[in-house]
Amino acid sequence: MAVSDPPPVILTEEQWTTAANDHRERVRAFTEPYLERRSTGKKHPVEDFLFTYYNEKPGKLLRWHPGAGVVLTGSAAVERSSWKHYRQLTVAEQHDLKLDDDAVTVDREAFLRDRGSTTGYVQTLLGRTAARPGQFGCFGLHEWAMTYKSEDNGIRHDYLKLRLGADGTDRVVEESRIKCTHFDAFRFYTPEAVGLNELQPTRQSQPAMEQPGCLHANMDLYKWAYKLTPWLPSELVMDCFELSWRIRKMDMQASPYDLSEWGYTPIRIEEPAGKAHYVSAQKAFAEESAALRGLMLQNLSRAEL
Repeated sequence: MAVSDPPPVILTEEQWTTAANDHRERVRAFTEPYLERRSTGKKHPVEDFLFTYYNEKPGKLLRWHPGAGVVLTGSAAVERSSWKHYRQLTVAEQHDLKLDDDAVTVDREAFLRDRGSTTGYVQTLLGRTAARPGQFGCFGLHEWAMTYKSEDNGIRHDYLKLRLGADGTDRVVEESRIKCTHFDAFRFYTPEAVGLNELQPTRQSQPAMEQPGCLHANMDLYKWAYKLTPWLPSELVMDCFELSWRIRKMDMQASPYDLSEWGYTPIRIEEPAGKAHYVSAQKAFAEESAALRGLMLQNLSRAEL
């Protein structure tokens, strides 16, 4: 630990093993239904997304991490010294902290050696996103653009039906202004829909275009959080996960797909009432996301890149 670092938080073995157990129970509520579906070949258009689109494996998500600046004590902590980006405290460090037990902590130097460029990129991306005003007029039309001219291109989620049919879906796209700012939504547009988007986001322009009203930018807080494990605490990672889970539900309710088989009521963004509903929910998610984005930036600032 650097001399300039604030005093670490010290957790007893009982404290941190309780936190780890609580975390596993929180995660299992999401992972176990997914793993059961996967074993039987079933699909869920909402609940599978965070495991199939994002690449954090359920087993890794189950592992609890205290985050940087926390010291875990006790015999059970020693095992973690072999975990990636952890290290055992030196005798001198234990003496300074008046610890009799073995202790481990996140290894700042090893983490930044491996993830320093990612950490810097995420700080820049999140900071620029937070500084921009949110845009709330997209109405989730990115999902519609992904199914535009489906009779020629097929449907991206081929096990789902279109609520308005192919012609009705195309008509909504053609009668709307589409101005998606998020590259990872835009890149799934059908070829015919690409030119209909008022913006042409790229991977390179992402830090310059990402804005805090975007549902997908806010879902991606989960992606950035797990990529920066174990620097970020697991509680924050799961807060981002659960927010992304709820955003995905709303995103698909506003999509052109018929999800009645799964019990979801559509948000009919092709109608004024549906547009108003969408914007209201989008603004509420933006507020939640702003708080989590701020916590992530606060944690990342301690990396002192």
